[in-house]
Formats: sequence, C-alpha cells, structure tokens
Amino acid sequence: MTSRPTIKEVSKIAGVSFKTVSRVLNNEKHVSEATRRKVEEAVATLNFRPSHAARTLAGRRSFQVALIYDNPSPYYVYHVQTGAQERCVELGFRLLHQPCDSQASDLTSSVTALIDEAHLDGVIISPPVSDAMGLIEELERRNISHVRIAPGVRRGTGLSVSIDDVAAGREMTEHLLSLGHRAIAFIKGPPNHISSDERLEGYRAALDAAGVAFVPELVVQGDYSFVSGRKAAQALLDLPKPPTAIFAGNDDMAAGALAVAHERDISVPAQLSIAGFDDTDLARAVWPPLTTIHQPVRDLAYAAANLLLGGENKSDQLVLEHTLQKRGSTGPAPGK
Repeated sequence: MTSRPTIKEVSKIAGVSFKTVSRVLNNEKHVSEATRRKVEEAVATLNFRPSHAARTLAGRRSFQVALIYDNPSPYYVYHVQTGAQERCVELGFRLLHQPCDSQASDLTSSVTALIDEAHLDGVIISPPVSDAMGLIEELERRNISHVRIAPGVRRGTGLSVSIDDVAAGREMTEHLLSLGHRAIAFIKGPPNHISSDERLEGYRAALDAAGVAFVPELVVQGDYSFVSGRKAAQALLDLPKPPTAIFAGNDDMAAGALAVAHERDISVPAQLSIAGFDDTDLARAVWPPLTTIHQPVRDLAYAAANLLLGGENKSDQLVLEHTLQKRGSTGPAPGK
C-alpha cells in the first residue's frame, strides 16, 4: 500500500520551508507569486491532499463553514449550494449544508449549537433565515463571521450579497405592459421573505407609472412552491374577469400556473402569458419555457462564500445584476 505524501515532501520538492507550504495551503498573504507557484506545482506532482485534522490542530481555524437555508424550491437551494460549495473548495474549506425552519422558536439556539459543535469558522445565511434578526444579533454578539444572502432588513450593516428585487419586479411588469397586458396578476411569495414584498412593490410601481389601476383581487398569496402556484392560478382563472397575464414571484409558482393553464386548455401565450422569477433549471424544462428574471443565485452564493472567507471585494454589501430572460411563455395580450 502506497503511503500518502506528506507536507515535508512538498516542502522538499518545492525547495521552501514547511511554514511557507503551510501559508500557501491556507491561502495566506505575504507569499510571492513565484513561491506560490512552486508549492502548487509540488502539490500537483505529489497529488498531495492536506489533512483536515492537521490543519485544524495547527491553528484555531476549523476550515469548516455552514450554509443555513430554508426554501421550498429545490432548484433555488441547489444553486445556492453549488455556488457556495465551489468557492469553499477553491479556498480549501469544507461546507456543511444545514436546512432549518426559519420560523422555529429554537432557530438561534440550534444554529449556534451547530457552530459550537462543529467549531465553524463562519456561516452563510440564505433567505428567509437572513432576516431572522434574533439569530443575526446573536451572531454579532458572539462575533461569529457571517454573510447574508438577499437580506431584506438592515442592509447597510454587515456582509451581504443581493439583487435589486424591486427593480426586477418592476422590469418584468413593464415587459408585460409593453405587450399590451393590463389585467396582470401577481402571485406573491411567502410573507416571511422580504423579497416577496419587494417584487410586489416593483409590480405596483410599474402599474402606477403606466397609469394602470392596482386591483387587489389580482394579487394572490403563494409560498414559492409549485403547489401554491397551482392554487393561486386556479383562484385567478376562476375570477369573473380573469387576468391575461400572470407574474409569479418565482419559477416554481409560475410552473404551477402553467400546469393549470394546460389542464384548462388555455393556450400559453396566445390566451394567457405567464412569467416567473429566478431563472432556475425549471424555467427551461417546462413548455413553453418561462420568461423570467434571471437572478444569479449561484453567483450570489459564490460571492457570499468569497466574502466570508476573506476574498477581495470592493464592498461589504454587494449588489449583483439581474436580467430579463424573454422566452415563449409571454406574448401579446389577446386582441393585440
């Protein structure tokens, strides 16, 4: 059985000290590019993998962080996990994936217990947990490193990454208005997600700017799940004057609305336009593919991990760009 290469062998091949190899492996500063290259080449030659336990014993860091999340959309969660995982691997950290109930009374104690038991170096917190102020305040009190993804409150403090949900909601509504739609419904996300309110705010702002009256009956509560999108669409299409367009607060709910349209033999987009939000894989898997707002979820999570682990960034509160993706699920209003 071949023995595993050691850090001493890496040091010997690279022609540098043991401590220098350690600095390179831990992504520390004050190492010249030439020296870093020598160490990386030696690591590649030997196929050396540093021992996690040895790294932990060598210093106070555990080289472990956790992603805390509570979201019913498996597509959203997958992209958050993928983005954060990619940056953690690049920087030599292990990422623990921890689902939770953001409404649970023991949220703060359960997360802090995880931090203590796993000796975490920090946590990445996705919405709606990113707005659980009891937890955030406890992390601040204990000086535990954390980055919030898409926070809705106290955005000017701490480390965070987000998009402009108000602007995105407005842009999608303006797109539907430009197609001649005036009876535009909105399926809202769960009340504990600030993004739900902000996307609704953007929707209302676009209607107001176009001189289109806001109709409360055209706004239906959902919870970011496919099932809630189905229920909301059924309620909307049962109205005496049903909408000609439905803007759902995420792709899962939009897919639910699309399923209802198919069941009722309503042609999309000839008779009904349907739009989503997030641009997950689901948006391209349904037929017709969804017009949606591309929220760079993977990039948000990657940037969050980079902020947490000391990467170079120009701001502590990063705002990434969203884009409108026009596909086959939206078209001119009937009669236009």
